[in-house]
Amino acid sequence: MLDVCLLGTGGMMPLPRRKLTSLMTRYNGSNLMIDCGEGTQVAVKEKGWSFKPIDVICFTHYHADHISGLPGLLLTMGNAERTEPLTLIGPKGLVRVVSALRVIAPELPFEIHCIELTKLEETFELYGYQITAFRVNHNVTCYGYSLEIKRSGKFDAARAKAQNIPLKCWNPLQKGETITFEGITYTPDMVLGPQRKGIKLTYTTDTRPVKAIAEHAAGSDLFICEGMYGEQDKEQKAKAYKHMTFQEAAGLAKEANVKEMWLTHYSPSLVRPEEALEEATRVFPNTIAAKDRQSVELQFEDGEGEKKQ
Repeated sequence: MLDVCLLGTGGMMPLPRRKLTSLMTRYNGSNLMIDCGEGTQVAVKEKGWSFKPIDVICFTHYHADHISGLPGLLLTMGNAERTEPLTLIGPKGLVRVVSALRVIAPELPFEIHCIELTKLEETFELYGYQITAFRVNHNVTCYGYSLEIKRSGKFDAARAKAQNIPLKCWNPLQKGETITFEGITYTPDMVLGPQRKGIKLTYTTDTRPVKAIAEHAAGSDLFICEGMYGEQDKEQKAKAYKHMTFQEAAGLAKEANVKEMWLTHYSPSLVRPEEALEEATRVFPNTIAAKDRQSVELQFEDGEGEKKQ
């Protein structure tokens, strides 16, 4: 199960009833965050989640509304007596940007590991997540992210017994590990069935609609996509500032054949996003104008599977 919370849905500036866009997930005791604008800590506290288990923070780009909350968050994590290292992922320049922000958060009781993205697409395996970063099209270098929780095939005890595999080897094999015992090597394929469907979440913001988004969002259980403008007369403005309209986001969701799309990163002028959904839902019916702290538990599928809102 993957817990997902869209902490805020605002773009450009926080509003009294709308925090800046930030995503937080929880899986197997580890938390991951994408973007950390001003006020993100308040959103986390309002949700009732903890700062301390955050192990990875991914940044789409370095505009202030996506990263200016980082120094305060680091200090709070340090005050919570965190000692485990923290991994930061973001476009090229991450070390320089983080070093500059840490002028006001210089002493921390944990190490920070920075991973700078330089390619069109890069994939990492961290804390049970498969994280794929992919380049999108904004007026600065910007990335979207797909998070996947892979799921191996079912362990077949009968096959293990038939091959005389020692009982002490079963658990590592079930975890997908190869193990050698008493000179004999056992591999997971000897006891595991076909790989089962996992969980996939894709998040992208501050971009024009590009092919890479639909390709990487393909088959996602949840697609969280920017919808800066909901009004029909804002398409030219979206093109000029390298953002998206609701209808353009819906087109990507349809092309990617996702289960559900949440819109986010609304313009401050868009007071009631839910009232601008009509055209988008004609393109992709399962489009939702997300609200701050919108949450979901994404479940592994068994048979039909389920998703609890």
